[in-house]
Amino acid sequence: MSHHVYKQVEVTGTSEAGIEDAVQNALKKASETIRNLRWFEVTDIRGAVQNDRSPLWQVTLKIGFTLED
Repeated sequence: MSHHVYKQVEVTGTSEAGIEDAVQNALKKASETIRNLRWFEVTDIRGAVQNDRSPLWQVTLKIGFTLED
């Protein structure tokens, strides 16, 4: 049986389209340089108002991945 060791990093994704899109953006970008993504946890949600336009959503995630043998 394999015993996995995990590492976690924290990233913040943004989107004008909404919270779920900000999460997707963060995961997509992280997957470009991190292999073996396994889970994520949303740790913070906030927004910024841009010149009276729609808000810019900012979602902070902890992303867990397995370390390679």
